[in-house]
Amino acid sequence: MQADELLKETLQSLLKRALESLVDAGELSLDALPEIPIERSRDGAHGDYASPVAMGLARTARKNPRAIAELIVSRLEASPVVAAVDIAGPGFINFTIAETARATLIDQILAAGEEFGRSSRGENRHVQVEFVSANPTGPLHVGHGRHAAYGAAVANLLAAVNFDVQREYYFNDAGRQMNILAVSVWLRYLEACGESPPFPANGYRGDYVRDMGRALRARDGDAYKCATEDVTNDLPEDQARGGDKEVYIDALIDRAKALLGASGFEAVHRFTLESQRAEICEDLEEFGVVFDRWYSEQTLVTSGAIDRATARLRAAGHAYDKDGAVWFRASEFGDEKDRVIVRENGQPTYFASDIAYHMEKFERGFVRVIDLWGADHHGYVARVKGAIEALGENPDNFDVLIMQFVTLYRGGKKMQMSTRSGEFITLRELRADVGNDAARYFYVLRRCEQHLDFDLDLAKSRSSDNPVYYIQYAHARICSVLREAGARGMGFDPKQAAVDASRLSEPHELALLRSLSRYPEVIESAASELEPHQLAYFLRELANDLHTYYNAHTFLVDDADLRTARLALVAATRQVLANGLAILGVSAPEEM
Repeated sequence: MQADELLKETLQSLLKRALESLVDAGELSLDALPEIPIERSRDGAHGDYASPVAMGLARTARKNPRAIAELIVSRLEASPVVAAVDIAGPGFINFTIAETARATLIDQILAAGEEFGRSSRGENRHVQVEFVSANPTGPLHVGHGRHAAYGAAVANLLAAVNFDVQREYYFNDAGRQMNILAVSVWLRYLEACGESPPFPANGYRGDYVRDMGRALRARDGDAYKCATEDVTNDLPEDQARGGDKEVYIDALIDRAKALLGASGFEAVHRFTLESQRAEICEDLEEFGVVFDRWYSEQTLVTSGAIDRATARLRAAGHAYDKDGAVWFRASEFGDEKDRVIVRENGQPTYFASDIAYHMEKFERGFVRVIDLWGADHHGYVARVKGAIEALGENPDNFDVLIMQFVTLYRGGKKMQMSTRSGEFITLRELRADVGNDAARYFYVLRRCEQHLDFDLDLAKSRSSDNPVYYIQYAHARICSVLREAGARGMGFDPKQAAVDASRLSEPHELALLRSLSRYPEVIESAASELEPHQLAYFLRELANDLHTYYNAHTFLVDDADLRTARLALVAATRQVLANGLAILGVSAPEEM
């Protein structure tokens, strides 16, 4: 059990015994003892912890809450854990923790090491976090980077409180968009072969498509070469000549299949898909984001999951036939109208795939499913929740985090994110510019539903204004102090040193201890709320406490007991900084 939890339990026991004493003496009339909430004080001037229990009893006891608080305090037993008790406002009971009780925290942190801050709340229950899941139709861009950093941090937080977390990427490798990309690559391949077919208005552009076309030519030579006139003969007009671009691209896909044959088109399609998948995997791994499973959309068809989901909806009376299609009674689950799940031609819709995919997730035994979606999917949440409920699952076990957009700034000016040619700022370019650490930290500095303004100049600066630099510098600074101690014959072994933490009485030391004691609570809260920004801000505050302490006091003093206590305090701070940074996917350098 963490020190914070032990302290709360101790305070709850003190308050409980005080209430029992008041009831036994007839000074307070209660049918039953209430739950006793203990909260951490927001302002250190008001103590370390506070309880609003007196205000909760006012109606039942028919007394003024402040008068109840005074009665409770009068009956509190003395405790070595508590240095002072006072009453504030309408009846808050504030506790200041004794320095001797707080001092045990250092030993606990140093003994627990990387495990400090972790808890067993999740009870090893299976939870899935599905994130990024970008269509494999181009490189990952800066928006996908936010999904990656945020999703990875959420998964790490859940793992820190003992959930069995599976990190999953849903790979959209089926459907029309992949066909459009494959045809776009084929056309660039033909250009590399010396042909000049016109490029469709809604084909995929950008150098990455041209690079794939050239790579295909380099690998397979002229295997898929066709004359330009064979490609374009009798095709409908494209948008540039007054035609319908959607009709044109579909006709072009059919032409490619006819000219290349089923096996030839499949080879181009597979090359395109594998090239994109390899790029995405490499980008994410280099960003420190690793998935436990890459789930292929094609699996939904080959495994029969879509047919099973449709059958389950039919059996429950939530699917019906109309106009040759199969419809889901979405209107019965809060949607504005019913939705098609199987088209007249027998092809499932994207919605059908999503229904089957989420059905399959719960079939795998996850007690909670968490998806990260883009801002343009906000209106889709209720629809999928309705389908989950129609399948007989609890929609409350399905959470969607809506990720808002990222805007990059350089020199105080907003950057253009994309161009007409299909080029855009990629995650790889961002990482090359500011580094993984800054990107991982800055991406989680805001709640997911808030737009994120990413200041590139700030992310690269080596100043206290840059929060990730400031935090990492605090860790490196402590490492430097400990190295210096060793070099001067004042070596400190956290596992062997006898630490008299009662020597830590300076205000800066007490502030640092108070911050360290909050860490397990921050992890619990950030995991519960799926909000990694809570941890990001805590680390910034902890770093500030460390730097303030460093600038105000000398650590390597002649007094051996005081020196050991101070070195133990900063060593514990170093451990908490490292633990928190690891959850966010940020390194903890020993030198800077």
